[in-house]
Formats: sequence, C-alpha cells, structure tokens
Amino acid sequence: MQLVQRKPGSAPSACDRLGVDFADGKPEAFEAAYIAYGRLLYSVALGVLANPSDAEDCVHDALLRAWSRRTFRTQRGDLRAFLVVCVRNDALTRRRAAFRHQAIEQKIVAEPQELEIDDHVELEALRRALASLPGEQREPIELAFYQGLTQRAIAERLQQPLGTVKSRISLGMQKLRLALSPA
Repeated sequence: MQLVQRKPGSAPSACDRLGVDFADGKPEAFEAAYIAYGRLLYSVALGVLANPSDAEDCVHDALLRAWSRRTFRTQRGDLRAFLVVCVRNDALTRRRAAFRHQAIEQKIVAEPQELEIDDHVELEALRRALASLPGEQREPIELAFYQGLTQRAIAERLQQPLGTVKSRISLGMQKLRLALSPA
C-alpha cells in the first residue's frame, strides 16, 4: 500500500476533510461517512452475515462505535479502509456469536423438557434450587416448564432477543444441575 502525500500548501480533498472531521467526532461527519460509504459497508457486512437486517444493524453499530469512540486517526490511513475493517470485524464477531447461540439452542433442544418428580423431598429441593436462581434465569425456565411455552414464545412474552432467552435458560439449567447433583 502506498501513501499519497499531499503537496505543501495544497487544499485537503473532500475525503481528507471527512476523515479529519470524523476523527474529531463532529456530528455532521457521522452522517457524511454514512452517505459516502454506507453502501460499501453494507455489502461488506452482508457478505459476512448473509442477512440484510443483521447487515444494516452491523453497519450502523460499527460506524457509530468508531465515530463516538474516536478510534480513527488520520495519520494511520484512509477513513474508508478503516470503516471497512471495523464493519468486517463487527460482522465476524456477530457471526461467531450467532454460531455460539445456535450451539446453545441445539443443546437445549436435545435436553428433555418434561419434569416428573414423585418424591416430595426432591420436589422441594427443586423448588429451592429454582428460587435461588436470578430472576432473569428463573422466569424463562418457569415459563418453559410450567406453562409449556417455546423459547420463541418466551422471548416474545419477555420482549427479549431469542438468543438471550436461550442463553439464560441454558445457564439456569446448568445451575439447577449443580444445585441438585449429589455432593
């Protein structure tokens, strides 16, 4: 990669000016960068994520984070290239997270969902263990087991992302296993 040096006394180009304004965190620079590079950034995110909605969110979040944290430095290169790298990295992080959530979902689906306890002592131990869970883990577990709701229905009822509900159920189930396992 070759850096192009501007001649002393020459006026900065529009790209140079946008980079300086973006680095300074000027509000109009955020919008100008989005207008100038939005389509390119969207295509990068879409290429990694393969989901238009996720790609739009990725571009917005990565651009906002780079602008608000003022991580861009004009001395280090071109704003366009910097934003492409930011969006690509964010998209890869999102894709990895989606794979993790998918693995958790498959693990939860593979676990038995029915609960039959005839022993009063075991039932009381389960109730105590369930009561000891944080509310954010206990509530989706109770909705799943006592009301028979699917994870998607729980996510809608609690107005939370499906991945969050799945993670909380999985973590809560792990804690219940530990609490109920023989010492």
